[in-house]
Amino acid sequence: MKPLIFEKDLTFWYETLRSFGHIAYGGADFGEVVVTAQRITEGDYDSWHDEWLATADRVTAEAEAALAGGHHVSARDGYLRASNYYRSAEFFLHGTPDDPRIDAAYSRQVACFGEYVKLVEHIEPVQIPYGPATLSGYFYRGTRGATVVMHNGFDGSAEEMHFFAAAALHERGFNVLVFDGPGQPAAMRAGLLLRPDWEHVVSPVLDWLAAAPYDIDPEQVALLGVSMGGLLAPRAAAFEPRVKALIAFDGVYDMGAAIAAHLGGDHIAARAALRHPEADTVIGAMMAHNPVARWAFGHGTWVTGATPAGYALKMLDYHLRDGVAERISCPTLVCSAPEDFAFQGQPEALYEHLTCDRTLIEFSAAEGADAHCQSGAQKLALARIADWLERTFR
Repeated sequence: MKPLIFEKDLTFWYETLRSFGHIAYGGADFGEVVVTAQRITEGDYDSWHDEWLATADRVTAEAEAALAGGHHVSARDGYLRASNYYRSAEFFLHGTPDDPRIDAAYSRQVACFGEYVKLVEHIEPVQIPYGPATLSGYFYRGTRGATVVMHNGFDGSAEEMHFFAAAALHERGFNVLVFDGPGQPAAMRAGLLLRPDWEHVVSPVLDWLAAAPYDIDPEQVALLGVSMGGLLAPRAAAFEPRVKALIAFDGVYDMGAAIAAHLGGDHIAARAALRHPEADTVIGAMMAHNPVARWAFGHGTWVTGATPAGYALKMLDYHLRDGVAERISCPTLVCSAPEDFAFQGQPEALYEHLTCDRTLIEFSAAEGADAHCQSGAQKLALARIADWLERTFR
């Protein structure tokens, strides 16, 4: 989908499209997104933050007034939209981790989603033991034992998963367990940085789920990962036999492939280039001229605790090569978007390496579903995902 606004900055356009997509499950209103975007100076991270924060604050105030007046449905809907707007407000600030605006907006995102949860009957916050720490999340009580465990990827929150898949699957009767793993927002606040061996994250989550007082059919437990979660979830499923169905939304085979392509063409050459004393300077120049690199390296340094070159080096270890993808034994759905600015070609690479019962859904521009994770076409994408999962468990 060609940018309708922010034509010079693909990251600003995609993040706007992301909120348009969240309209489908109550995360935004079209007019609120448009007027906020129109106030933003393209490429200006401060402007982006300020305008989304202003919209979020206004919507929150309306929700609070509605709640005080006993209008619970209006309050519920307002808090849900405000939560997403606060998420968007702090999105581009992570290159400066000590910026107080990051935690201020994030805490409001969580608080507004918490107010939404209080106004519905089927969601409860949960804390999952994870070594000496805990992973924060939400459990959606469904009407049958089939359960979907899900998480976001490189930059999204557990709260945002409501719009990406949780609400859609819950309304079809599934139990849903959403959580933030290491490197994701809630876990970052506990000092847990991103890690590639995601089976060590999912296994404790499944341990907790098995012991929880819910109606869980252990033969119908699916795992769903969004965006970079489309690599993390398959990595976990390769080593965790309790995962009975897997959804890569969208699929990712090798996070380091794009980095390697820019730095010599293969992983060995890329490692050598990234260990050069001037590597951070070279990446800094790239960030100055490329909006996607500016955001990705800025955020990447935050979630890995490394320099830009150190972040890129770490990404070379995020892959399903060397027979990892081939270890996956459960039925697997891989989603693909033809104009994915982040992972073009990656879903197909994952699909080709799978030896299990596999399905590839290729979305299209004609469907309005050609963007990363089908943002802008969430109803369509989640209907196909849910239908596949229902057929698989049936």
